[in-house]
Formats: sequence, C-alpha cells, structure tokens
Amino acid sequence: MDIRKGTKLNKLLKAWPSGTVAVNQWLLKQGVDRQLIQRYKMTDWVKSVGSGALVRSGDKVGWQGGVYALQNQLHLSVHPGGKTALQLLGLAHYLPLGGSEKITLFGDAREKLPRWFLKNKWGSKIDFKGTALFSPDNVLGFTKFKEGIFEIDVSSAERAIFELLHLVPKEETFDEAQKLMDGLTTLRCSLAQSLLEKCNSIKVKRLFMFMAESANLVWLKRLNVSRVDFGVGKRVIVEGGRFDAKYKITVPRANG
Repeated sequence: MDIRKGTKLNKLLKAWPSGTVAVNQWLLKQGVDRQLIQRYKMTDWVKSVGSGALVRSGDKVGWQGGVYALQNQLHLSVHPGGKTALQLLGLAHYLPLGGSEKITLFGDAREKLPRWFLKNKWGSKIDFKGTALFSPDNVLGFTKFKEGIFEIDVSSAERAIFELLHLVPKEETFDEAQKLMDGLTTLRCSLAQSLLEKCNSIKVKRLFMFMAESANLVWLKRLNVSRVDFGVGKRVIVEGGRFDAKYKITVPRANG
C-alpha cells in the first residue's frame, strides 16, 4: 500500500513545506504519532537529520529549512541577523554569500539551538548569538525572506545593523561595520527611532549614532535623540584609539 495516499499524509504534506525540517513535537500535533513516524522511515519516505528531526527523502534542505522549523514549529525567536541578514537583503554587496560562509543567527539569551540543528552539516558554519540586546517581547524590525516555497523571519536592515554593532569589535571589525552603515541610506527613521529607544546596549546605541553621523546619512536628522538613553561614563570600543567626546567612545584614529 502506498502510504502517500492516506488522508492524514495528504494533510501533512500541505502543512509541511518542501525544503524544510519537521520536528517530532510538531508532527505529533499534526496527528502523526511515533509509530507512524517509524513507518514513514521504514518506507524511506522520510529520513532523520538528528534526534527528533526529519526531512523528506530526496529533499534538499539548507539551513534556512532548519530555521523554518525553529521559528514555525518550536516557536523560538532564532533568526538570521547582523551581517547575515544584510547579505540576504542585498545590502552587503561587497561581502560574499555562498559556499562555506558563516551564518549568524540571533535569539533570546535564554534560548538554545536544538542538538539536531547544531550537529547537522548545513554547508555553512552556524554561529548562534543568544543576547539581551532587545527584550524577548520586542518584535520590532523583522521582515520575511523567501526561500523556495517557504518564508522565514530575518532582521530588517534597521535591526540587523544594531545586531552587527553588538559584535564590534570582538567579532566584527569597526571598519567593516562603518562600511555597511555607509550603505544604509534608506533606513526607516521611525523604526530606527524605536530600536534606539528599546535597545538595551549603551555601546550599540552610541556606535549607531556615531557611525550614522560619520556616514552623513540623511535620515539621521529626523531622529529624536532626546528620547534615547545613552547612559553615562566612557566606553572603549578600540584600544589606543581617539576619544569622541560627543558619544564618549574610543574609536579608531583617522587614517593619515
């Protein structure tokens, strides 16, 4: 008997987009119990990609298909952010996106990636950042990215640059962050304003303003910085650099 002709499986096929992972918890909610999962495996209709995670046999599933399961089945806040989001959105033209590039995912500090996601060979290095950059209930600054027939949430350009600045200087260089900021000429001022007000990092907020001013971005003049808490005290971004008195941060010395 062809198990693909069953009503239950037809319903599952409609709910499970091709190119994505399905986790056992979600399958159970679809009425597919563990016995039926084993039956699907025995007939080679599905295969395991780790404990509690399946893909359809012959289906090509990339990291995006794994993120789809994290977001839509496990309801985690994990999403492509920072430089990865800017690349996906076409806002980092001089940076490569392909091959064995690093994929940076952001999420709440209390979340962890499941073992099946961490252990799977996606063809790219996965770097997960659990941060308190924004509060867990902050859903500002996301957009949809279409991959095949499914979509995942990724950081908008406005949120992505905040996430990128969070990694300066330990994991992202000041110069590269400035180059990326230089290209963000069409940021939505209202969203940038809201993110500035909600951001929990004093360093990131000061860097955002410093770099936007250095790039002389036109939307900057529409921000109401009186509503932003920039904290007190100094912040050393780059050792041995110059001190910017306005934002009280130490930044690289100008060349020449």
